Amino acid sequence: MRRTFIIAGLLALSLSLFAQTETEKQQAYDKAKKAIQLMDDGKYDESIEILKESGKLDPDNYLYPYEIGYALLLKKEYKKASKYLEKVVKMDGINAQCYQMLGNSYSIGGEKEKALDAYKRGLEIYPNSGRLYLEIGNLYQDDLNKALEYYEKGVEVDPEFSSNYYWLAKIFCNSDNEMWGMLYGEIFMNIERGSKRTEEISKLLFDTYKSEIRISSDSTISVSFCKNHIMGNEAGVIPLSMVYEPGLAFAAVNAKSITLESLNSIRKGFIDFYNDKKFNESHPNIIFEWHNKLINDNYFDCYNYWLMMQGSPEEFGEWYSSNESRFREFIKWFSDNPLLINKDNKFHRLNN
Repeated sequence: MRRTFIIAGLLALSLSLFAQTETEKQQAYDKAKKAIQLMDDGKYDESIEILKESGKLDPDNYLYPYEIGYALLLKKEYKKASKYLEKVVKMDGINAQCYQMLGNSYSIGGEKEKALDAYKRGLEIYPNSGRLYLEIGNLYQDDLNKALEYYEKGVEVDPEFSSNYYWLAKIFCNSDNEMWGMLYGEIFMNIERGSKRTEEISKLLFDTYKSEIRISSDSTISVSFCKNHIMGNEAGVIPLSMVYEPGLAFAAVNAKSITLESLNSIRKGFIDFYNDKKFNESHPNIIFEWHNKLINDNYFDCYNYWLMMQGSPEEFGEWYSSNESRFREFIKWFSDNPLLINKDNKFHRLNN
């Protein structure tokens, strides 16, 4: 469970008090900063007592009882935590994260039905909350089809929230339809950079390429990223899988093995195929459009090495030693020119 920072939540409050003399709200804020530090140090009981003082000084601010609920979760006192958080969700000014924490208190405490009820109550108020769809998906980890339904709904309504992509990448890359995992995983890495999960998905993408692009001893290439192919819809448009697999097979024709270097060439060859065959017109895709931008700006190789570095760290290290200045230049460019993901520019499996 991720840490929730009351300090960030209270910055707006502190700014409103900046020019004022000491007030009860300011005192509550100052006490809360101390309480958070104690909580981070594992001194939960002391933290809770100080947060209670903050709550008395500023009783309309939901953040203080919210943080008490979080501290009780850390103490593994799940029933007490849920009682606090049930009060929180009745307060003014709350957000979807409050229902997420309430549901988590029930879920971790083994009360799945109450957790599901809390998340769904939250969705009635915050229907575009990716984090609430995420948590419902997590409740169905033993029923992956059901979990996928909620993760993908989360991607649909809240495309900038990273965690649903993370789970979709893991599920699909370990299925018979890896193509979707490759696409969801790459989007995840663009949204959430520099985390342990980013490293995990980096390796997953590389390993999936290596397992699904097979090169035999006689240089025969086989590509298998999709179990089922539908020949076309009523409008005669072929499915994306019949663009993706043939395109990769075409691009891999001269590959001798799957490495970071060969994958950079294969992925570039795929985009050439995608554009040459006019699939960019019949099958527009934000990821492949993004690849075109990277190619045009001469950063596609740096991006590919970044994307899959955890799959072959030694090879990445060798490449980096010869390309350090270019890679540093790319990282700065990448920071200034992220892949644009929003409600008007997004990817969803069921729309492709």
